[in-house]
Amino acid sequence: MAPSALQDSPPPLAAAKAGGQALEDVSDAVDAVNALKYDAASQFDTAKDKTAFRQYETACDRVRLFYAEQHAKQTVAYNLAARNRFHASSRARPELTVWQAMEKLDTLVDESDPDTSLSQIGHLLQSAEAIRRDGKPRWMQATGLVHDLGKLMLFFDALGTQGQWDVVGDTFPVGCAFDPRIVLAASTFAANPDTRDPVYASPLGIYAPGCGLDNVMLSWGHDEYLYHVLRDQSTLPDEALAMIRYHSFYPWHREGAYRELMAPKDWDMLKAVQAFNPYDLYSKSDDVPSVDELKPYYMELIDEFFPQKVLKW
Repeated sequence: MAPSALQDSPPPLAAAKAGGQALEDVSDAVDAVNALKYDAASQFDTAKDKTAFRQYETACDRVRLFYAEQHAKQTVAYNLAARNRFHASSRARPELTVWQAMEKLDTLVDESDPDTSLSQIGHLLQSAEAIRRDGKPRWMQATGLVHDLGKLMLFFDALGTQGQWDVVGDTFPVGCAFDPRIVLAASTFAANPDTRDPVYASPLGIYAPGCGLDNVMLSWGHDEYLYHVLRDQSTLPDEALAMIRYHSFYPWHREGAYRELMAPKDWDMLKAVQAFNPYDLYSKSDDVPSVDELKPYYMELIDEFFPQKVLKW
């Protein structure tokens, strides 16, 4: 198990490239909707005009279509199959350092749309730099640096990624009733066969009260994938792993859903995720960072929290 931060202070490749900008458009539109209500006690964004993030009217149609597909297809059966593919002993896991992973992810956008305003490395460095400027601990800076690397799943055919719906978007538990506080829940879950299963459609479903989120199957995507990659290949504390796994779990950390599944530990994890969220959403409006200038600092940070250097993805 990862140490607690409380103990320390301070698809085929061609298809992936072709769909990179479309994926980022959807991901950014989802973030725009998520920015509508959320605010937190971060410092870096106090002077920002958060109305600039209120793009709900322009994002709504795109987001509605995305969630209609995601909510229809994120079933228990699909999630079990996705995890089986990830853990399969026959799967040859690609090996990359964290910085190599960042550079590879950069091609998702850069090679499909050279005019894109922000690269993947740019967004990761923006998040990490905002956290750093606010004087947050080094482990949290490292978390900001890597938090979106799960999108690499688009490059790895053996994972069986099917499109945008199983990569980005808000996450939620499968195997129990879909909470109405999930974004657009009222109009998008009717096509999901789990809503007609007497167990999966019940309030607790396959879970026991207070079972703990460690034991809950969240909808498969880049957050869940990266969590499974890093939990035994880093020295990041539990709070950092929670930031990675749950930062898209908006029904839980913003809307207050699924409290009945939480174990005592999860309340501390909730605070961590809520502290991280603004650095993901609002840092996207910051100036584009200089990769060359910042690389030495972040290479040192990577070595600190990823001591085995080359990770199995």
